Amino acid sequence: MRGIARPRLLVSLCLVLGLSLGLAACGSASGGQGESNVSGKIAVEGSSTVQPITQVAAEAFHAEYPDVDITVGGKGTGDGFEVFCTGETQISDASRPIESEEIQACKDSGVEYIEIPVATDGISVVVNKQNDFASAITSDELNTMWAPESEGEVTRWSQVNPQWPDQEFSLFGPGTESGTFDFFTEKINGEEGASRTDYNASEDDNVLVQGVAGDDNALGYFGYSYYDLNRDKLKALKVDGVAPTKETIRSGKYPLSRPLFIYVNAKELKKNKALEEFVSYYISEENLDQIVEQADYVTLDPATADEARKQFEDRTTGTIYDSNGDLPGGDLEAALKQSQ
Repeated sequence: MRGIARPRLLVSLCLVLGLSLGLAACGSASGGQGESNVSGKIAVEGSSTVQPITQVAAEAFHAEYPDVDITVGGKGTGDGFEVFCTGETQISDASRPIESEEIQACKDSGVEYIEIPVATDGISVVVNKQNDFASAITSDELNTMWAPESEGEVTRWSQVNPQWPDQEFSLFGPGTESGTFDFFTEKINGEEGASRTDYNASEDDNVLVQGVAGDDNALGYFGYSYYDLNRDKLKALKVDGVAPTKETIRSGKYPLSRPLFIYVNAKELKKNKALEEFVSYYISEENLDQIVEQADYVTLDPATADEARKQFEDRTTGTIYDSNGDLPGGDLEAALKQSQ
């Protein structure tokens, strides 16, 4: 097994306190001493859900390695894989596993990748804070609202649940390039990409937050962090009787729980020292949980996090998912073990 560098977290205190300005202060205090020989550029693109986690990691890393320039985009999982599989980026953030077409695109371009889970998320179904009639929703009710055949037909709350008022609702959700869209539509509508189109779509989760917060009759869905940071404006609904919390998301009891990933170009690791140092820093046992918590996401359970690190240590390429998009062994930890 190849060893992985375990860089010290000079900015750990700053991460724990959540002081973004403190990250720079801690980095300045260290002056990057002993690390000035590491320089280069790293381009990251992909999921807007994973973007905040990678951004925290990038800012903390830059404080210690000031000569490394890291750009972190959030155009969506699909767009991220598109540029990753042509070699334009070194890391792809993803809120769903890589799919067969993307696997083939990477293969065609000679891009080998390491798939690394970094956190857990629970897609939160939210309504406006002023909504006083809905506190829970079922998967069947969500399907009634979001199914393709509901377009132009199901437009009022009372059509979803007869106990709800006879008022028109507004829907907000991610665009079609989003991994959140892919995951939600498969779980709720039974087919990835199957959705009504007459809703307010955006790849920017903050736009969705603002949309729901500004409309008393709105319902939307996006990653847990964006709900948690806007509890004063939004109300999360229980889904099939389970509320989205860090505990229910980590345990998988919340029905819209899912892992979040980074995909790393394996060949670039050999050529780009900065990339190797950054990924090592990002996923290290010392840093990963603090980075995820600072970004207000849900950490992996320790055993799964250890298996994820082994993927990188061993430079294990390819996806842990089978051709049907399922996890061999039934869960993330077992699938990671089987792949090594």
